[in-house]
Amino acid sequence: MSTRARVTTGLLIGAIAVALAGCAPAPTPATDAATGGAGDYCARMVTNSGGLNDRSFNQSSWEGMQQAEQEFGIGAEVLVSTGETDLAPNVTQAVDSGCQFVLTVGFELADATLAEATDNSDIHFAIVDETVDAPNVKPILFDTAQASYLAGYLAAGVSKTGKVATFGGGNQPPVTLFMDGFVDGVAKYNEAHGTAVQVLGWDKQAQDGVFTGDFEDINKGKTVTQGFIDQGADVILPVAGQVGEGAASAALEAGGVSLIWVDNDGYETLPDEYQPIVLTSVMKNTGDAVVQIIGDDIDGTFSPDPFVGTLENGGVALAPFHDLAASVPAELSAEIDALNDQIVAGTITVDSPSTP
Repeated sequence: MSTRARVTTGLLIGAIAVALAGCAPAPTPATDAATGGAGDYCARMVTNSGGLNDRSFNQSSWEGMQQAEQEFGIGAEVLVSTGETDLAPNVTQAVDSGCQFVLTVGFELADATLAEATDNSDIHFAIVDETVDAPNVKPILFDTAQASYLAGYLAAGVSKTGKVATFGGGNQPPVTLFMDGFVDGVAKYNEAHGTAVQVLGWDKQAQDGVFTGDFEDINKGKTVTQGFIDQGADVILPVAGQVGEGAASAALEAGGVSLIWVDNDGYETLPDEYQPIVLTSVMKNTGDAVVQIIGDDIDGTFSPDPFVGTLENGGVALAPFHDLAASVPAELSAEIDALNDQIVAGTITVDSPSTP
């Protein structure tokens, strides 16, 4: 069975409405009969400065909150951060809502999460893509290097120029983890096929490469990607949130260049005009993790032990090839499936200094 999987995306209309409305008053407590025991349980989420509809981990985290709201009959709302000054106040507001669970997204919220968790030991927190060491905070982490390894192998296998590229929004572990796996996957393809496909934008050994310095400026992504295309790269992996949309724009305009998205299935979350160039995506199934953790909290089994998404537990995965499926030879697809199985079995270990 193919290892590529789909992620169910949330309703963007509902998400946009929440973003515009901000955080409304606490919801009316649900009845036990309606919630199956959840009672007056409610949850709050705080985005990082990238906002809610970032086509990345804020969006997929909120989709998980919405799914938990439907599945468990709880009240769930989001506080949208649009800048650095919103971060700590939004976490405080989430705590002051009186809800039992607060989800924060990204490294920018680590300090505020720790501060509020320390002062509010009766509230349970979770944080996406960051480790906060506190007895009432559960880190939600993903070993994206595993799925990126498969993406790198794929990129090397379909490249016609012998050059592929990756770049990040910032030199941080959740970003460079993708890039490390991608580089190693290309190296594995070269080893298996006697090729010399080159990766632009990242030196794994030096842990240094090309970064735009933020996760919002689409124009930076377009400029960086155009530079890679000018050097001959024909497959691009941006690990930069909304900045990656600029990479998609440059690839579409160039022609003959494909994109590998991250965090969720870019074929489904990017504007439709980019669907023809999305080769695949390295997905973090954040929404599923959020639902599981909230369910455990409702059941009284919350634990601060980190959740780590892997290929084995389905926390990370490679998305379908969609419109570009015909460009991926059956033999290459089979090789990728076999590599997936070997990583799950432990016969191949994907290493990175940023491995969670």
